[in-house]
Amino acid sequence: MLTPPSDLVESVPIKLALVIPNYNHSAAIAHTLAELARFNLPCYLIDDGSNDETHYLLQTLAQTYPWVTLLQHPYNRGKGAAVMTGLRRAYRDGFSHALQVDADGQHNLADIPAMIARAQAKPDALISGKPEYDESVPKGRFYGRYLTHFWVWVETLSFDIQDSMCGFRVYPLAATERLLCQQALTERMDFDIEILVKLYWQGVEILFQPTKVIYPEGGVSHFQGVADNVRITKLHTKLFFGMLKRLPWLLKRKPQRQAAQTSDGSSDLKSTSAPHWSGMKERGSYWGIKLLVESYRFGGHWLCRAIMYPVICYFFLTGRVTREASLDFLRRVQKLEPQHPKLNQPVGWRDSLNHFLAFGNAAVDRIDAWCDRIQLSQVDFPDRQVLVDQLESGKGAVLLVSHLGNLELCRAISIHQRKVKVNVMVLTSHAENFNKVLKQLNPDSTLNLIQVTELNPATSMLLQQKIEDGELVVIAGDRTSSNTQGRVVYAPFMGQDAAFPQGPFILAGLLDCPVFLMFCLREQGRYRVHLEHFAETLKGPRAGRMDRLQQAVNRYSERLEYFARREPLQWFNFFDFWHTDSELKRTSSHLVQPNSVQTTSESSQIPEQDHKTDRTSHS
Repeated sequence: MLTPPSDLVESVPIKLALVIPNYNHSAAIAHTLAELARFNLPCYLIDDGSNDETHYLLQTLAQTYPWVTLLQHPYNRGKGAAVMTGLRRAYRDGFSHALQVDADGQHNLADIPAMIARAQAKPDALISGKPEYDESVPKGRFYGRYLTHFWVWVETLSFDIQDSMCGFRVYPLAATERLLCQQALTERMDFDIEILVKLYWQGVEILFQPTKVIYPEGGVSHFQGVADNVRITKLHTKLFFGMLKRLPWLLKRKPQRQAAQTSDGSSDLKSTSAPHWSGMKERGSYWGIKLLVESYRFGGHWLCRAIMYPVICYFFLTGRVTREASLDFLRRVQKLEPQHPKLNQPVGWRDSLNHFLAFGNAAVDRIDAWCDRIQLSQVDFPDRQVLVDQLESGKGAVLLVSHLGNLELCRAISIHQRKVKVNVMVLTSHAENFNKVLKQLNPDSTLNLIQVTELNPATSMLLQQKIEDGELVVIAGDRTSSNTQGRVVYAPFMGQDAAFPQGPFILAGLLDCPVFLMFCLREQGRYRVHLEHFAETLKGPRAGRMDRLQQAVNRYSERLEYFARREPLQWFNFFDFWHTDSELKRTSSHLVQPNSVQTTSESSQIPEQDHKTDRTSHS
C-alpha cells in the first residue's frame, strides 16, 4: 500500500486499479507501462480497435507484465467507450477506485502517489489532475479548452470543476457505476467532460491535483478538430438544458456544502456578521478574464459582451451575498426616490440583474478604453477647463473618487493621450487578475499604480513630489478596509449612517493641495464626467482636526449619495455598505463578490499619521 503524504493523516484503504485506453498509441505505451511497473498496481489496458501493429504490441506487453489485463474492442468505438469498459471491468472485479492514465505519455506518472493519497483521504470524491503545461502545448488546444471550462462552470453553477478535459483521474467506482447504469454517456472525446459534469450533478465531490502535462514530440493525437468540436458543442447544449432542470438543486448545493463543512469543523461559517468586502475572495480566474479579453481581440466588444452576459448571469444566480447587497441598495434608493425612472415598482430581482449587467457593461467599456477605442472626445467633460487650469498652475491636485460609475475609463484615456500624469492609490489584491491582463493589452496600464501595501513615509513623500510636479493623485473614498476599527468616520448615506475611511481625507490634507470630486457616469448612451471643487486644501491646525475631518466626510457622503440616487445601477459596491465599525473585520469565509473584472482604482486606508512631521507612519 502506498503511503500518503504526512499532511493527509486521515485516510482509508482503497483498492485501486489502473485503466489505460489505447488506440494506435504504439510509440509511448511501452515506456508508459515500464514506468507504471514500480507502482505494482493491477492494470486494465483497453485496445480500442487498434491497427495490427499496435494490436500485436499490446498483446506482447500484456504477456510481459503479469499485472496487465488486456481488454479488446473489435473495432474503434472511441476513448469514452474504452474508458467505460475499463472502469466497469475494474468494478466487477472488486476494485473500489480506478486511476485513468492516457497511453500517449502526456501525464506525469510521478504524481500518481499524490493522486492516490488524495483518494485515500477523500474516498468518495473524484480526483482529477489539473494540468500545468509547458511550451509544448498546442496554443489552439490550450486556449480552446478554456471555452469548455466556461461552459462547464455554467452547467454546474460553480467553479468547483477547475479542468474538465484532463484524462488523469481517480474514479470512485461505486458512484461511477451508478451513473453508467442510469445513463448512456457519449463514447468519444467528449466523454471526459460529460462524466465529470454528471458525477458532479449526482453529488460527487471533484478535487484537483496539479500535474505537469507535456505533448511529446511526434506524439499522436486522435482529436478530430471539426467532428469532435461539433460533438462537444452538442454536448454543452445538452448539458446546459440539463442544468436548467437541476437549477434549484444546484443553487442549494453550495449552502448545503458550506453547512456540512461547518459541522465537521473544516470552516467557520457561523459568524453573525457578513464578511467585509476586502476579505471576500475574488470571483473568476486569470484565464477566465484572459478568455474575455482574447474574445475582445478576436471579435471586438460585441463578441466580448456576448460572452460577458452569461458570465454575469451565472454570478447573479450563484452570488447570494452580492445579490442581496444589490437589492438592499436599490430598495434604499427607491425609498428615497419612490418614482425613480430606472427602477421597477417595487424593486425586484430584475432590477438586481440589471445592476449586475451594468457592472459587466462597465467592465467591457474599460477594455474598450484600454484598447484606445474610446477617445476623450467621446466623453462629455464640461468642466475640463477647471482641471486644466489647476494643472497649468504648476501644482497638482487630489481627485476624490468612488466606485460609482466608470472613472477607470477616464484614467485609461488620459494615459493613452500622455497629457496628464495620473497616480492611483490601489488595493491590488482585488484587481490582480484584471491588471495582469490589462498589462498585456497595454504595457503602460499599471504604470502609475501605487499599492496600498507600499504606503509608508517614503510613499507619502513620493506623492508630495508628484503633486509639486503638477500630477494628479486619485484616491477612492468610499471603501473601508478590514483593519480600520477606530479609524472610520460615520456619515449619513441613503438614510443610515455608513462608515467611511479616514485615510483618503487625511492623506489629502497631508498633501496640502486643491481637492476635487470626480464622478464618471453613463448618461443617455454617453459617459459624462462631473468635476466639482471640493476644497482648496484639507490641511489645517491640529485644533479642530476631527471636526474638519467629519465635515469633509459628510460633504463627500452627500455628493456621493446625490449621484448614486441619480444613477443607482452604476453603484458598484456589491457588499453591505452599512457595516458598523465593530463588524469591520476579515472573516475566513469564502463568500465572494462579482468582481472578476474589478476596477483598478480600489480604495485605500491610510495608516495613522504624525501631524508634527506631515508624514504617514505604520499603524
